[in-house]
Amino acid sequence: MSRLSKIEIDDSAIPPATPEMEQERKVAIFDLLEDNSFEVPGRDGQAAPDGPYVLDLAIREGRLVFDLDSEAAEKVAEFHLSLGPFRQVVKDYFQICESYFDAVKKLPPAQIEAIDMARRGIHNEGARTLQERLEGKASLDIDTARRLFTLICALIPQKA
Repeated sequence: MSRLSKIEIDDSAIPPATPEMEQERKVAIFDLLEDNSFEVPGRDGQAAPDGPYVLDLAIREGRLVFDLDSEAAEKVAEFHLSLGPFRQVVKDYFQICESYFDAVKKLPPAQIEAIDMARRGIHNEGARTLQERLEGKASLDIDTARRLFTLICALIPQKA
């Protein structure tokens, strides 16, 4: 029961998503809902809130917001994270993805694989950053963190 059962993206405060980013969001949400581990710890002597959880992910007032409810629409938690720790890794991720998409068009498989390995490394770095930022607020495995990082990338404007 420690999982996300629904994910909503509130993109009202950011520029419209490109078709490619919209597709990335859909794939990441699909993958997340298929398999994820997300647990909210108890606080102030209270037991951990029961899952599964509904996540509304947004950028508000320059902060990344995780707004969690129960499936019965009861408030579970809300976390506001600074975007600062994500900015460089998101910028690096966008750059390496651009290189990867260019490489697929014209480079041999060995070079494409090398760029893809670098892309995965940056993606893992972003996932670890997310896990660190959520420490004490929520516990998630690396695969869940990777998929959530993809959604975060889709929310942060590329000039980040």
